[in-house]
Amino acid sequence: MKKLIALAITAMIATTSIAADTKTVCKEVKRKDGQVMRDKAVKPVQECKKIKVHKKVDGTRVPEKAPKK
Repeated sequence: MKKLIALAITAMIATTSIAADTKTVCKEVKRKDGQVMRDKAVKPVQECKKIKVHKKVDGTRVPEKAPKK
Protein backbone atom coordinates (compact mmCIF):
# COMPACT_ATOMS: atom_id res chain seq x y z
CA MET A 1 0.00 0.00 0.00
CA LYS A 2 2.86 2.40 0.81
CA LYS A 3 4.44 1.70 -2.57
CA LEU A 4 1.16 2.51 -4.32
CA ILE A 5 0.84 5.85 -2.49
CA ALA A 6 4.48 6.71 -3.24
CA LEU A 7 3.96 5.89 -6.92
CA ALA A 8 0.84 8.09 -7.08
CA ILE A 9 2.63 11.04 -5.47
CA THR A 10 5.58 10.65 -7.82
CA ALA A 11 3.27 10.59 -10.85
CA MET A 12 1.50 13.78 -9.69
CA ILE A 13 4.80 15.61 -9.22
CA ALA A 14 6.07 14.49 -12.63
CA THR A 15 2.96 15.68 -14.47
CA THR A 16 2.92 19.11 -12.79
CA SER A 17 6.57 19.77 -13.66
CA ILE A 18 6.00 18.90 -17.33
CA ALA A 19 2.91 21.09 -17.70
CA ALA A 20 4.66 24.49 -17.65
CA ASP A 21 7.49 26.04 -19.66
CA THR A 22 9.68 28.82 -18.28
CA LYS A 23 10.12 32.25 -19.80
CA THR A 24 12.46 35.10 -18.81
CA VAL A 25 10.79 38.50 -18.35
CA CYS A 26 12.89 41.62 -17.85
CA LYS A 27 11.71 44.95 -16.44
CA GLU A 28 13.61 48.24 -16.23
CA VAL A 29 14.53 49.38 -12.71
CA LYS A 30 13.30 52.86 -11.77
CA ARG A 31 14.45 55.22 -9.06
CA LYS A 32 12.15 56.86 -6.51
CA ASP A 33 11.63 59.89 -8.77
CA GLY A 34 10.47 57.69 -11.68
CA GLN A 35 13.62 57.94 -13.80
CA VAL A 36 15.09 54.76 -15.32
CA MET A 37 18.38 53.74 -13.69
CA ARG A 38 21.37 53.53 -16.05
CA ASP A 39 24.74 51.83 -15.65
CA LYS A 40 28.18 53.26 -16.58
CA ALA A 41 27.70 52.34 -20.25
CA VAL A 42 24.44 54.39 -20.25
CA LYS A 43 22.33 51.26 -20.72
CA PRO A 44 19.14 50.86 -18.68
CA VAL A 45 19.44 48.51 -15.70
CA GLN A 46 17.05 45.57 -15.95
CA GLU A 47 15.68 43.18 -13.34
CA CYS A 48 14.91 39.75 -14.83
CA LYS A 49 12.73 36.93 -13.46
CA LYS A 50 11.85 33.47 -14.71
CA ILE A 51 8.13 32.74 -14.80
CA LYS A 52 6.09 29.68 -15.74
CA VAL A 53 3.95 29.83 -18.88
CA HIS A 54 1.05 27.39 -18.95
CA LYS A 55 -0.50 26.14 -22.16
CA LYS A 56 -4.10 27.07 -22.87
CA VAL A 57 -6.38 24.10 -23.38
CA ASP A 58 -9.39 24.26 -25.69
CA GLY A 59 -12.45 22.74 -24.15
CA THR A 60 -16.17 22.48 -24.60
CA ARG A 61 -18.63 24.66 -22.74
CA VAL A 62 -20.57 23.14 -19.89
CA PRO A 63 -24.28 23.05 -20.78
CA GLU A 64 -26.47 25.26 -18.61
CA LYS A 65 -29.02 23.66 -16.35
CA ALA A 66 -32.66 23.88 -17.29
CA PRO A 67 -34.62 26.23 -15.02
CA LYS A 68 -36.69 24.52 -12.32
CA LYS A 69 -40.45 24.79 -12.55
